[in-house]
Amino acid sequence: MQLIRKILAKLCAGIAFYTCLPIPHDWNLDFYGIARFAPLIGLIVGGIQGLVDMGLESLGMPILTRSAVTIISGIAVTGGLHLDGVMDTADGLAVPDQKRRLEVMADSATGAFGAMAAIALLLLKITALTDLDSDRLLILMGVAGWGRWGQLVAIARYAYLKPTGKGAFHKQAKYSIWDFLLGVLLLLSLSGILILLDPQNWLVGCGMAIGGIAIALLTGAWFNRCLGGHTGDTYGAVVEWTEALLLCVLVTLESRIGFL
Repeated sequence: MQLIRKILAKLCAGIAFYTCLPIPHDWNLDFYGIARFAPLIGLIVGGIQGLVDMGLESLGMPILTRSAVTIISGIAVTGGLHLDGVMDTADGLAVPDQKRRLEVMADSATGAFGAMAAIALLLLKITALTDLDSDRLLILMGVAGWGRWGQLVAIARYAYLKPTGKGAFHKQAKYSIWDFLLGVLLLLSLSGILILLDPQNWLVGCGMAIGGIAIALLTGAWFNRCLGGHTGDTYGAVVEWTEALLLCVLVTLESRIGFL
């Protein structure tokens, strides 16, 4: 019973940190090592987006508008936490002098490159989601889960570049191979459910599994190569770009099913 309470305390702490979902303030939350729960929290966020999408569909909202509202609902649930990281990271990477990049990223003001990155990201997400014809709930859950699994890998695998910062406390925790494997198994099971419910969409289900792992790993590695490590901003950028790129891959695979 004590172990269950400890796990729930960490899960609720993760929800409180990564989202704007209401958690009672008087609960004894434990934030140490909450990143290991990020993939599960991703499924929750994606599930909320999927339910929003289904609700709007039942009201007869056109698909483009529905997709835009669905993506915006994800930003609302997370408080724009990860999107802010996308903008700050883009502003930093735009600076030729690598020594000044972290300084620029720490500036709360959004620059031109940050704004352009946010616009490009949202356009990719909205248009890709619009072109998805089926299994939108499971796909939204999957891309959100893989994005946060990639964040977990970046936290555990790469150096943190700031002595302090909103992501610094993640590095204080120790992560084992089981933290990554449990996330992978959880997300692979989601692909399995998608294939069982819609066998004709097997290519999308397999693509979500393989593409999710590949894109999540490569995105984190790319930011590490550019900066020599990670920050809280790049953690958020890994989440958002993994989601956007994986959505693009999945909608492409779905369009190929009719030709097979």
